[in-house]
Amino acid sequence: MTRTLLTDELRALVGRTTVYTAPEPLGRAALRYFATAVGDSNPLYTDPDYARAHGHPDVIAPPTLICETNQYTGLPPDEDGYAGHTWGILVPHTATVRGSHAYTFHRPAGPGVRVTATWTLVSLGERTTGDGRPLLIVTSRCAYTDQHGTLLAENEETVLHVALTAEEPR
Repeated sequence: MTRTLLTDELRALVGRTTVYTAPEPLGRAALRYFATAVGDSNPLYTDPDYARAHGHPDVIAPPTLICETNQYTGLPPDEDGYAGHTWGILVPHTATVRGSHAYTFHRPAGPGVRVTATWTLVSLGERTTGDGRPLLIVTSRCAYTDQHGTLLAENEETVLHVALTAEEPR
């Protein structure tokens, strides 16, 4: 008998939406700290004069900063230590792997912008790996907007749940 990971209970989650709003607006320090943490020395993130000379009203955020929803979800870390958004999908005896991200950035964000992330579970699918293991594919989309509803960025994310063999520990 072939094992399936995609259940009716999981199918019922498709279309579900979750919204997280940052508790405060972005600040210059957060932009600078994030740029330093990711090793990006672009002066657009730290030097207001440089940013103005390049057409921005002030410094701007490194693009992926606004997509780091774990900074404002308020969620406790899961068993792997991840504190960002998940759908809470627990599939017994599988390994969870982030499959991909596809970011589209529409507008820079700077100090004073308060980000809201709206996640939608778009689809669930199932395939079989090359060695015959079931593979659950979870596809989500997130729209990041500012406090005025202006679209800042979008992210399509794929998370994979790969069945482990009986010999593989979890």
